[in-house]
Amino acid sequence: MPRLNISDRRERAVVAAADVALWPAGLARRAVRKPAITAPRRILCLRLERIGDLIMTMPALAELRALAPAAVIDLVVGSWNREIASAIPGVDRIETLDAAWLTRDGGGRGPFSFITAGRRWRSGRYDLGINFEPDIRSNLLLAASGAHRRAGFASGGGGALLDVSLDYDARAHTADNAVALVRAALGGAAPTSDTFALALPEAVRAAATRRLEALPAGLRIGIHASGGRAVKQWPVARFAHVAARLIADRNAVIILTGAPEDRTHVDAVKRELPADRVLDVCGSADLVALAAILAEIDLFVTGDTGPMHLAHAVGTPVIGIFGPSDPVRYAPRGSRDRIVRIDLPCSPCNRIRLPPARCTGHTPDCLTGVDVAQVLHAVDEVLGEDTRS
Repeated sequence: MPRLNISDRRERAVVAAADVALWPAGLARRAVRKPAITAPRRILCLRLERIGDLIMTMPALAELRALAPAAVIDLVVGSWNREIASAIPGVDRIETLDAAWLTRDGGGRGPFSFITAGRRWRSGRYDLGINFEPDIRSNLLLAASGAHRRAGFASGGGGALLDVSLDYDARAHTADNAVALVRAALGGAAPTSDTFALALPEAVRAAATRRLEALPAGLRIGIHASGGRAVKQWPVARFAHVAARLIADRNAVIILTGAPEDRTHVDAVKRELPADRVLDVCGSADLVALAAILAEIDLFVTGDTGPMHLAHAVGTPVIGIFGPSDPVRYAPRGSRDRIVRIDLPCSPCNRIRLPPARCTGHTPDCLTGVDVAQVLHAVDEVLGEDTRS
């Protein structure tokens, strides 16, 4: 059995016990050898997590389309990602399924209902199913789909249910793990690149252009002040300081982004800035509209967030402020992207969902140590000559 890559000891013990119970079924499945499918007609892909996880799967989906140009590719995502998933080139159909452990409003399906829901995909008669998440629950979902051949990661549990079973490499980028899985599933490789782009509807692009046309002259710099989770939250006052310096030193216009629940963070930044140099789009742009706005700006300053990946997917340079999350695994990799962080013996710990007790209730040391000057220096690297007096 593979070594489970699960940090929480209790969760790891539960998954290990489940893997033991599933092993006989896996042996029986392997007794009936299923040759690699070089030309699958129908492919089911699972990517149920948040915005960034989906965006980092785009290179793998591009690889899948290149290796199976005639196949119908169906992609299952969380409902929060439906519209942005529709803008991913090469995908034929989008379905949604919300898992209770991934929703932020207390909704979604519990494990039994979640797996039962997968049985409705049996009518699709999929030649190949690919689960991009190292999670036993979504491997069970893939098994419920009845896909003839199944590929996924074993290091989150459920490897016995798979025909192609990889260990998730925690030292590699999320996008690289996804590409490796596609190549293993189809037994080949196609030329790939870190350059990929969302195919945004022209009407949405035009609306974004009109929205930004009314702004005064100057660099257009986006600021996403919310970290999404407390453990990833760089101090909001420092975002405000960065924005104020960009206005004073670079004549910038600041575009403040965020979801409705980020309003408190956005208002705290907004209060420190001259009103005529700010466009507030917090809560007034869905993901597709936000992507179109990000495509029109010169630079985006953010923590490790979904909008960070969205900016990368439309080709906008990113200044990413990283604390506990590992840039080797999650950072955008554009030639003009910059990551700002500090080295500590404990960072990056990647304990985002279950942070250490000493890092809860306050800004963790790995983010407290990132100062405004570091971020402004990264801006100078991307935009060119330092114009500060």
